[in-house]
Amino acid sequence: MSRRTGVAASALRYYEELGLVGSVRTTGNQRRYPRHMLRRVSLISVAKRLGMPLSDVKEAFGEVPMESTPSHTDWQRASRRWKKRLEERRRAIERLEHELTGCIGCGCLSLKACALLNPDDALAEGGPGPRRLEIVPEDLAEEDDGA
Repeated sequence: MSRRTGVAASALRYYEELGLVGSVRTTGNQRRYPRHMLRRVSLISVAKRLGMPLSDVKEAFGEVPMESTPSHTDWQRASRRWKKRLEERRRAIERLEHELTGCIGCGCLSLKACALLNPDDALAEGGPGPRRLEIVPEDLAEEDDGA
């Protein structure tokens, strides 16, 4: 699998630990990956290149069987779940792009802008770090309405 996908054997073992891929053991205790794992490993590689967390990949693969070759329907369901996560990330990136013109998410670089956008540092109640650039609940509500 490592030779075929270009993914290091240590990474494959890690993915297996996380429950993203599965293998069977030979009598010599070597791992053997079923052919249908190629697609899973390839999709994991693409997700990593795009900066997607492995937890998102695991969620997308949630109902895709590991013990047998997934059907077209299995992959369609996974694709819809993954698309939802990608749309969330796209909206977050667009929000970041918009915010960068005036502020860096209230962490805070401008006392003048903060006086208008975050009076009395009200965002500090939400915890440390930038607060305005995180996914906000209304984004998730919009998504549920459209689904």
